Amino acid sequence: MGGAVLKYKLLALDMDGTLLNSNHEISPKTEEWLRKAMAAGVHVCLSTGRSYDEAVSYGEQLGLDTPMITVNGSEVWRTPHELYHRELFDYRLIGQMHEIARKKDVYFWAYAVEGLYREDNWDPSLLERNQWLKFGYTTNDDQLRHEINMELQNLSGLEITNSSPYNLEINPEGVNKASGAEMVCKLLGLQMSEVVAIGDSLNDLAAIQAAGLGVAMGNAQIAVKENADVVTASNDDDGIALIIRDYILTEE
Repeated sequence: MGGAVLKYKLLALDMDGTLLNSNHEISPKTEEWLRKAMAAGVHVCLSTGRSYDEAVSYGEQLGLDTPMITVNGSEVWRTPHELYHRELFDYRLIGQMHEIARKKDVYFWAYAVEGLYREDNWDPSLLERNQWLKFGYTTNDDQLRHEINMELQNLSGLEITNSSPYNLEINPEGVNKASGAEMVCKLLGLQMSEVVAIGDSLNDLAAIQAAGLGVAMGNAQIAVKENADVVTASNDDDGIALIIRDYILTEE
């Protein structure tokens, strides 16, 4: 490249369905191209709905020392081991969302700084004590999911997305992967126009729309593809590697 000026300087990567293939691994080809991008001076930032604990090992595999966005933007890490910003949920909203799960008898999960809570370890006494980050529901029943979504619309202060067609993920209003990417840009002295955001689900939509280049994976949900600038190959066909090759490390 001979020191060509890069148009895009930050790569914000969703993990499940994007960076990770169906075996939940980073393929050798994708890793190879990510390392090329890093060698050329591109910041690679994991941007995931996962918790910190579920994400950090993949950053270590890639040797990342750059910022990281976890829990759909509720946490932004300055480096993989230094928290920069954390947005907490009002515990009363968590209580109301749990009530909906109970009423509809549906699988739920809630991320707190203190851990992951589901039916088997849910304890009402933790509601006020814990620092809550995200709430989620999972069901293959489209009608049930629609009903839950309708009930959630009646509560204010929520950002409702998903990380698969079968779940609903809820963060505090205004907290998403775009707000996370904006914070990372501020940390690195970059503009959102210099960001490439890649993802496959509704929780990637805000970042894909806000980034300089918004990319949907070939396996992405239709709404994500419709709002992306580019649709690449699927997560099992090294879609990220192709974007790095064709859009980021291009000869000027």
